[in-house]
Order: sequence, then structure tokens, then C-alpha cells
Amino acid sequence: MLVSMDKLLNKSKKEKYAVASANVFSDRSVKACFEAANNLNAPIIISATSYVPMEEIALLVNYYKDKYENVSVSLNLDHGSDFDVAMRAIRCGFTSVMIDKSTLEFEENVRYVKEVVKAANAVGVSVEAELGHVGKGFEYDETRDSGLTRTDEAFDYVKKTEVDALAVAVGTSHGVYKGVPNLDFDLLNDLSNIVNVPLVLHGGSGTGDDKLKKAVQCGIQKVNLSTDLSGAYISSCSKYIKEAGEIIDKDFNVTYKGNRTVFTNTCLDMGLNGYRDLLSHYIELFGGKGKA
Repeated sequence: MLVSMDKLLNKSKKEKYAVASANVFSDRSVKACFEAANNLNAPIIISATSYVPMEEIALLVNYYKDKYENVSVSLNLDHGSDFDVAMRAIRCGFTSVMIDKSTLEFEENVRYVKEVVKAANAVGVSVEAELGHVGKGFEYDETRDSGLTRTDEAFDYVKKTEVDALAVAVGTSHGVYKGVPNLDFDLLNDLSNIVNVPLVLHGGSGTGDDKLKKAVQCGIQKVNLSTDLSGAYISSCSKYIKEAGEIIDKDFNVTYKGNRTVFTNTCLDMGLNGYRDLLSHYIELFGGKGKA
């Protein structure tokens, strides 16, 4: 069942667990999300950026939602850059859009997000926005502290924008960390007490199970996952290729003697398995098992 993201997150906020939000990039990654959620009887958020073919992702999600009727799923635009991208996602059939204007000044951020909220909510689509700024892992030491969400702005921001979910910066970072992740759990506790909408943690990959589990306990209802999942996909494909022996020569000509169609599809299926298994781990870690 395809639903608006606020339905999933409001339930998780009430019952004190978090929903895994998995970034997808292909048909097999979408299928892996449905398999993991179905196997664990868990809700799932499938996220896609505008860098992937959003229309195709939406078609895939609609295909698999009919095959896995018991799965409660939301299709979410991740880090929408502007109003037009958000509207494109809505026209595709996304049930949630995240609009990221976190690098703007407070009032400009509010003004921009309000426009998206008004348009999206009018057609039953929920909106996530970011206050503070979650930076990139390679610049973690330089940007971690400067981007933290301010408690004195959070309540006012949610009230003015009327967003359905708030992404907060409490010490995580996107991509591969340079240095050791250091989450401010006191700040997260304060934000959870101040803000009455579900809270989102971006940059879940590489943060560590103990820290992620504690973040959920401190008030996070949605954890975004991308780098870890795509890494698991690539690693599983690579393992299969290595086990197959030599398949290309030094000039990159294919030397594999078997059925190449079967080999290729099996390799991609191995990627699906690696992605699905790691996602399943995170679903259980966040307390989502049995919560569909």
C-alpha cells in the first residue's frame, strides 16, 4: 500500500521506533526494499533523488506495491533542490517530497518551504525540510559544528512552514566520514521535546549501529540510508565477479565463456541480496520489524 510519509512517521513517533528510508537507483534496489519490508512485516520509505529517473522509479514502486500488498510504503523525493523538482516528483506519483533549502538564511528557507508545503499538502503529499545543515563526510571536521540545528529556531521553523517532518543536523554527515562521527544526543533530546513533528536523521550510513540506535531512542523517526546500501550492492556484485575468475582481459575485452546474460543477471541479483540484507539489518535496528 502506497501512503503519504506522514502516516508512517506519525505512527513511528507514537510507538517510538524509526522507519528506514532507503535510497534507490535501479529496479533491483526497489525490489530489495519491498522484499526486506515484506519479510520483516515493516514499513519502508523508498527515497530517490532527482539524479535518478524519477518517473521510472515511481512506475517500479507502483508495480511492486501490487505484488507486495501487505507492505506500507512511501515514495519520497530526497533533497529536492527547488519547487519545480518537487512538483515533478508529485506528478510522477511520489507521496512525499523533501525540499532542501538548508543553506539559505532562516527566513528565506521558511519562505521557500512554505510554497512547497502549500502545493504538496493540497494534493495529499507530505513535506520534509531541513533546518541546520548536514554536510559532506569528506569535510566533516570542518563543517560538523557549524551546521548543527539551533533549538531556538526549530519550534518557530516548524510553526511557520507547517512541514510534516523536520530533518535535523545533530552531528551526522552525508557519504563517507572523514573522522569519527560524533552525535550530539543532548541536542537531539532537546529538539525532540521542542518540535511536535517527526524528526529525520540524514547521513545514517557509516554512523555506527550503537549511535543510530541511540538516536532513535532520543527521538528520530526516520533514518536516511544511501552510501551503506549502495556499497553493499557493489560489494556483493564484486564478490560474485571475483569468484567467477577472469572475465575480461587487460584490454577490457570480455573473455567469459559462459552464458553472459545469465552471468550478468546473477551478478545483479547478488547486488540485490547484499542491499536487501543490510537494509533488513537496519530495519530491525530501528525497531521497525512487525510495525507494518
